[in-house]
Amino acid sequence: MPCPLDTLRACLDEALNIHEIADETNALNGLQIDATTDSRRDIERVALSVDASEAAIDEAIAMGADLLLVHHGVFWGGHRTLTGAYGRKVKKCFAAGLSLYAAHLPLDVHPTLGNNAGLVQALGLTPTGPFGSHRGVAIGLAVNCDLGVDELVARCASALGTVRRFGRGPERIRRLAIVTGGGGSCLKQAAREGFDALLTGESAHHTALDAEEAGLHLLLGGHYRTETFGVRALGALLVERFGLEARFIEHDTGL
Repeated sequence: MPCPLDTLRACLDEALNIHEIADETNALNGLQIDATTDSRRDIERVALSVDASEAAIDEAIAMGADLLLVHHGVFWGGHRTLTGAYGRKVKKCFAAGLSLYAAHLPLDVHPTLGNNAGLVQALGLTPTGPFGSHRGVAIGLAVNCDLGVDELVARCASALGTVRRFGRGPERIRRLAIVTGGGGSCLKQAAREGFDALLTGESAHHTALDAEEAGLHLLLGGHYRTETFGVRALGALLVERFGLEARFIEHDTGL
C-alpha cells in the first residue's frame, strides 16, 4: 500500500531518535535526498543497502524502488562538488525519483533495530549493557557468556559468514565486547574493562598487536557484514507497519 514519504520519514526519525544522537558532523542522518514530486509523493517499494554506493543506487532504480534506505549515506566529507561518481549518484536519484534515507550511529546503537543488537541476537546471546563511547554515545554492547573461544568463533562465522581471529586471550570467553563496523579503536577500552574478547568489523594493523599484548581476543567479522542487520530490521519494520514492499540489496566489499 503506498505511503507518503513524509509519513515514513517521521516514523523512521522517531523510531531511531534521529535528531538526538550525536554523530559525525557530516553524517547528516535522516532524509538526505527527497526525489519526490508534487504529483508523486507516495512510496510503494523500498530498497535496503548498507551503503549508498552507485551499484546500490543502480539496483534500487532497476527494481523500481521509490526509497533507498541505507546505513552509510552519500554525505560524509563535508562540502563537495556535484561531479564524478558523487554527482552521478545524486543525478540518478533525482532522475529516477529515488529518495534516500540514511541512519549511521542512530542505527548502530538502537537497542532492538540496531546493528549491534542484531549481531548479538544472531550469536544467540543477550546484551547486558553498553560498551564503547563516541561523542558521549555508547556505540557497542557488552555480553556476559561462558563459551570456549573456538565455539565463539564458530558462532561468529555462522552469523557473519567468516571471521578472523587475532590476539591471545583466555580459552573461555566470559565477557565479550561488541562494536559493529570499524570498532578496533575500542580494543584498549575493552582491555581496561576486563573483557576477554572484542568482536568488531575491522581494525588497524597495530590493533592486532595491541590485542596480543593486552591478553584478549580480537575477532574481525568484516565492516560490511557486521552492519547488514540494522537496515534489514528497518525494512521489516516498514513492511509490518505500512505494508510496503522491501528488498535488501547485497553488495559485499569483503571488508
